[in-house]
Amino acid sequence: MMIDAQALLFDNDGTLVSSLDSVERCWTRWAREYGITAEEFGRVELHGRPAAEIVADLLPAGLVPEAVARVEQLEVEDVPNGGVRLLPGTENLLGSLPADAWAVVTSATRRLAEARLDAVGIRPKTLIAADDITRGKPDPEPYLLAARRLGVDPARCVVFEDAPAGLRAGRAAGMTTVALTTTHQAHELVADLVVENLSALSALVTDGGIRISARG
Repeated sequence: MMIDAQALLFDNDGTLVSSLDSVERCWTRWAREYGITAEEFGRVELHGRPAAEIVADLLPAGLVPEAVARVEQLEVEDVPNGGVRLLPGTENLLGSLPADAWAVVTSATRRLAEARLDAVGIRPKTLIAADDITRGKPDPEPYLLAARRLGVDPARCVVFEDAPAGLRAGRAAGMTTVALTTTHQAHELVADLVVENLSALSALVTDGGIRISARG
């Protein structure tokens, strides 16, 4: 399968990098500090959503700002502990793209996203983080903002995501979606194309934009 586009929009955690070990450590510690039970955690959709929204589902409104700051601090401090690693194909695919033709669109705060990306040597020219939007994924706002920042029609953008919430956001933005089975099984992901990870894809820069091909 081939997909033609003018801009590629990448989720971060679970798509470009994996920080699952770090996330588990930090959120487990955070939940213990705030008295959140495993049962309460299990009722909330966690992956691919801004921390502020997750925390708001679990705690009274008056505690949310302090609690969000606390989990961000825990996660930023944990980055040097080796909890972030590049996922297969990330380095090769990003290295084949012009800097102004792609963006990272993450549900993490800018501080946390930059810490994780810097740890693995990724420095995007365009980064959309939780600080930049009012409604997080699955709302299309983050991806529509990325398209505006890049000056590209949303219909000419391709979204790369591992989480159902992010894929819903991409579809709602009117973009082509590519799902990676790095954190969810294929049957849980609704997308135009489903692949194992970014190593299954290659990008060719053309006069008209970028052509994405799926190997095999």
